[in-house]
Amino acid sequence: MSSPISLIPLTIENHADALQEVYAQTPGYWHLYNQPSVTPQQAERDLDEAKGTPGRTMLGIAQRIERTNPDAGAMLVGLIDFRLGWPEEKMAYLGMLMVAESLQRQGIGRKSWRMLMQWLLKSTDVTTVRLGVEQFNPSAMQFFQNLNFRLTGEADRMQVGDKFVRLLYMENDITTETFNI
Repeated sequence: MSSPISLIPLTIENHADALQEVYAQTPGYWHLYNQPSVTPQQAERDLDEAKGTPGRTMLGIAQRIERTNPDAGAMLVGLIDFRLGWPEEKMAYLGMLMVAESLQRQGIGRKSWRMLMQWLLKSTDVTTVRLGVEQFNPSAMQFFQNLNFRLTGEADRMQVGDKFVRLLYMENDITTETFNI
């Protein structure tokens, strides 16, 4: 059983290095875009960009280091990046849900999503969460389908570096969700 997790708001001042380490621990993500690894200061750039984007929040997924010792502290093991009220009112756009590769398939991503969804329902007027999954990332597609996201039939092409990727859009009506964390 994995240690308890929590979601914490990330800031450049306090979390850029820890987020950069999470990025470094997810080489498969960067390889999807033909990058050998994360670029230096990527976390700092992302946190700075989020700070300047209305409604955008980057939450760190923190996991207690030692389950049996509540005073042992926590370490950043993942990221949830989302934007409220975009692309429409009462909608949130989930830009990223990332967990360090060594900790994937342990329920951390699912638990993090459920925690975020509960917060959205209790603290915002969001009823639908939308996201785009790269067509060539079938494991991410399956992960989100398991969280009750459904393909909308919409797609976009976007340029990432010198490569174009096709995003398939998915949505989840969170007002119909049940919470089994």
